[in-house]
Amino acid sequence: MKPETKAVDINRSIGDFHYKVDYAKDAGSGLSEKTIQYISDAKDDPDWVREFRLRGLKTFLEKPLPTHWASKDLEAIDFDKIRYYLASGDAAKRTWEEVPEDIKRTFERLGIPEQERKFLAGVEAQFDSEAVYSNIKKAVGEQGVIFVGSTEGLKKSPGNFPEMVRQSHPDRGQ
Repeated sequence: MKPETKAVDINRSIGDFHYKVDYAKDAGSGLSEKTIQYISDAKDDPDWVREFRLRGLKTFLEKPLPTHWASKDLEAIDFDKIRYYLASGDAAKRTWEEVPEDIKRTFERLGIPEQERKFLAGVEAQFDSEAVYSNIKKAVGEQGVIFVGSTEGLKKSPGNFPEMVRQSHPDRGQ
C-alpha cells in the first residue's frame, strides 16, 4: 500500500514580487534551438560546448517528464513561459557592499535570515543567469583550489572542460 503524502504548506506570496531590471542579455521566453544558440553566442561558447547544449536540448525534448516518480505537478510547467538566460552584463562583485541594493533586498524579501546571508556572502550569490557576488576565490585559492564560474573557467582553462564533462556525463562528453 502506498503511503499518503501531504502537500507542504508554503506561503508562496513571499517570493511573489518583481522589480525592473535592465538586462544586457535576454534569450527571451521558451526553450528551443534558438534559445540554445543565443546562450552559446552570449557566452562565446566553443563549438563543442554549443553541440553539447544542443544534444542536451534534444535529449530533454525526447524524454518524458519523470512524473511516475517525481510529481504530476511537473506536467503543469509551461516551458515556453520560462526565461532561460538573463544577464546584466556586470561582473560578479567581490564584496557584499558592492552588490546592488535591490539584489540585497531580494534576499531580505525571500526571508533569508541575516546569519544565512552572512554565510552566503562568503560563497556566491546568483541572480537570474549570472553570479552577482563571489567571495570564495580568495579563501579556496589559498588552499590551491581554482574557483571560477563555468564561463570564466572555460575561457581560462578550456582543456579541462571536456574531461569534466566526460566525468559528469559519460555518455555525452567528447
